[in-house]
Amino acid sequence: MKVINFFFRTGLARYFFMFMLLSSCNKNVNDKVKPSETNATSTETMVVKKQLRHIVLFKFKKEASQEAIAKAEKAFVALPSKISQIKSFEWGFNNSPEGIDKGFTHCYFLSFNSEEDRAIYLPHPDHKAFGEILKPILEDVLVVDYWVEE
Repeated sequence: MKVINFFFRTGLARYFFMFMLLSSCNKNVNDKVKPSETNATSTETMVVKKQLRHIVLFKFKKEASQEAIAKAEKAFVALPSKISQIKSFEWGFNNSPEGIDKGFTHCYFLSFNSEEDRAIYLPHPDHKAFGEILKPILEDVLVVDYWVEE
């Protein structure tokens, strides 16, 4: 227990979490699935659909009103209908009982088919407009992108 308390008191938990997250995402995007690694016969190859995940966490300022936060939520939720490169979208509120969220309350999970699609999304005028709504009430943001195979 003393080791765990030391781990969290010194802030090492954050680095351990990031190390674990990044080390679990070490698949090469260009890896091919070999027939021997699938249930396919030796003459078939399995087509692997790759997705680029974009995770965004928000920590709002203490003085941010619920109305302003709701406006930002609504603006972010509207982005998939405005930016066709977003292939899937989920979001929700933190409800972890662990108490190590560092004040991040909102999680958004977007998927793209390619880095090119993400490159269109990031400077997109609707994404930029959302950022302007968010900027006055945002204390901190954390973004992690990674490739997954489906």
